[in-house]
Amino acid sequence: MESTPLTRRGFQGWLAAAAALAGGTVRAAPELPLFDAHIHYSHDAWDLVPPKQAVAILRQAGLRGALVSSSNDQGTQLLAAEAPDLIVPELRPYRSRGEIGSWMNDASVVGYLEERLAKYRYVGVGEFHLYGADADLPVPRRMVALAKERGLLLHAHSDVDCIERLLKQWPEARVLWAHSGFDRPEKVREVLRRHPRLWCDLAFRGDHATGSQVDPGWREAFTEFPDRFMIGTDTFTPERWHYITGHASYSRGWLASLPAPVAEAIGWRNGVALVQAVRGAKV
Repeated sequence: MESTPLTRRGFQGWLAAAAALAGGTVRAAPELPLFDAHIHYSHDAWDLVPPKQAVAILRQAGLRGALVSSSNDQGTQLLAAEAPDLIVPELRPYRSRGEIGSWMNDASVVGYLEERLAKYRYVGVGEFHLYGADADLPVPRRMVALAKERGLLLHAHSDVDCIERLLKQWPEARVLWAHSGFDRPEKVREVLRRHPRLWCDLAFRGDHATGSQVDPGWREAFTEFPDRFMIGTDTFTPERWHYITGHASYSRGWLASLPAPVAEAIGWRNGVALVQAVRGAKV
């Protein structure tokens, strides 16, 4: 199932409606659109939150795009069929959530990736869990090679060592660092300075903002690299699907304390730009 490309023009159209005059009254600025860079719709969520309900939740949250990966991939395809204008598909190397810690040593994963990549279109491979020297094992190396053949994004839940090993294998890769590595903002900034093709999602973190107040260290990171961060919810359990709208409100709250261009960049522009860059480079 192919997804309809998200366009920058479409997003700008939504924003252009802000403060429009109508009948002598000023309309309130529209709610900030969001691009959620970290959504899962895995096999244990399908019955609890059926596809139509899942898409309704995403739309209720005001999302204009959602980067979705699932264990197994059928979940992503169910959502893509329901909302091709909204869902941006990634391919996880997992057929079930239980493979998170074993996939890198399972040669059958390669066949699964090859089969799915031949059948559907994706913007990335991931989110995958991989650490340190495991990046150089045969299965992850083949995964990177498959992504390279197709110009796909790598979405890595990894430590710094692994990130750098992935970029050594493929220096031109675009890598989205899940959860910003769960690292301190000072460390994240150091890594971003070294790797211009690395982006960070902020999924399942609360240290960057308390309520609407952005942590000073993270504010410095967002100011130095306004084009390298994006928000994410991380629906790693089915129950977290019911947190998506709350997380969107939380995100808008702290984003509002940043300069408008930075807030828009982190809120949605960076995600859209990265997807467009990947789609433009795909073979």
